[in-house]
Amino acid sequence: MSERSSVGFFDGVSDRTLGYLRRAWREIAGSARGVLTGIPRPDLPDDDAARLRQQMRSCLDGQASEVTARARAADLGRTYLALNAAGQERFLRLLAEEFDIDHEAVARAAAVLAAAEAPAERDAAERAMRVALLPPRVTLLRQFNALPEGVKFLVDRRAELVARRNDPAMRGLAEDLRDLLADWFDIGFLELKRITWEAPAALLEKLIKYEAVHEIRGWTDLKNRVEADRRCFAFFHPRMPDEPLIFVEVALVNGIAGDVRALLDENAPVSDPAAADTAIFYSISNCQNGLVGISFGDFLIKRVVDALTAELPGLKTFATLSPVPGFRDWLAGAAAKGGDLLLPAEAKLLTPLAEATVATPEETLLRLLDMPGWYREAAVAGAVKGPLMRLCAHYLVGERSRPGRALDPVAHFHLSNGARVEQLNWLGDVSIKGMQQSAGIMVNYRYHLGDIEANHEAYRGEGKVTAAPAVQALARDS
Repeated sequence: MSERSSVGFFDGVSDRTLGYLRRAWREIAGSARGVLTGIPRPDLPDDDAARLRQQMRSCLDGQASEVTARARAADLGRTYLALNAAGQERFLRLLAEEFDIDHEAVARAAAVLAAAEAPAERDAAERAMRVALLPPRVTLLRQFNALPEGVKFLVDRRAELVARRNDPAMRGLAEDLRDLLADWFDIGFLELKRITWEAPAALLEKLIKYEAVHEIRGWTDLKNRVEADRRCFAFFHPRMPDEPLIFVEVALVNGIAGDVRALLDENAPVSDPAAADTAIFYSISNCQNGLVGISFGDFLIKRVVDALTAELPGLKTFATLSPVPGFRDWLAGAAAKGGDLLLPAEAKLLTPLAEATVATPEETLLRLLDMPGWYREAAVAGAVKGPLMRLCAHYLVGERSRPGRALDPVAHFHLSNGARVEQLNWLGDVSIKGMQQSAGIMVNYRYHLGDIEANHEAYRGEGKVTAAPAVQALARDS
């Protein structure tokens, strides 16, 4: 596999996918007489919008044959693909606003239901109410399930709609799509696959594209992440067999890792996976923005633990090496509110490093963290390590976005899955991203198989964060 430009490749993949969709859907649309409607102008002016409205209505014709219904859906999809950004926005708005629930029909059905007395009448009225509450656009969207790449088409449309979530009409359409996709992407339909270096090049390129935690810097880096002492697992859906939904990268090591650089070192020797006693989950990436809010990451970890245990019975410890993405923002916000974040001894250590114009030790701390390469300065690193580790422990264990929910999103994810906060790692990630998000601190969440259910119930039911004694002690000092 030769080196090449990822950006160019991804553009090519997108162009080829759209080209395939246009050809495939044109052929399907031409399979039934009287279906092909012609392509509208790119910006969908009013007269073309009127024809689109009729297209959508024809897709809802319950008398059409299965072949005709499929052809009409393909033709509607071709219409969308032919539009520019403005035209596509008008397409979605028409679908959102004119094919929503008929509120008058719902009111009539509710009145009939309220008046129903006999069991048979009530059953019939409840069925009528269910029909009235189903927006016509949902019936229309379901038809894409039968088209090649139709499910992926809807996933991508939802991603566009989520970006317009401040628009009430678009938000309603996005919620309908979410409910539809949640049914289709039930965990029972998903397949767990291990991705190796022998996987198709197009799939490997998608790992590079979708990696959201630690950037994959090229083919050598990618190869290192799927070597013998590494594992990469992903969930796939049968209607999107070439598109990973979410994937996790795992390092097979001895002992809990605290520095991500060692795990990503391309020059490190490959070790024997059978000799490892610990599996470190160091990156979990969601691949489809259109599936946001549909959670299957917790199932991924559990399934991967089962797969690894079956393959490598010598593994005894399962833990993550995770970022703390909200810590720096929280720290800045807490300092801005005033009050004493630092203990007297911590403030004293920072005093010699303060600038004349800085009023408080908290301001000194933030100024130091904004200095490029501050962690290489022994005096600075020595002065800030204590307060940062203590405050980070407090942030993970004590701060809430709302009652019962940890403020840090990664912490919430793993705590919901039954992990415990195991240990904090000083300067575990000194990449630009790591320093900006968490001052380089990383955290291990440990999945102790015998405690997962109890930890999950304690967090979900009581909002209790389970943490190792050392982390609890750090947090209590705050």
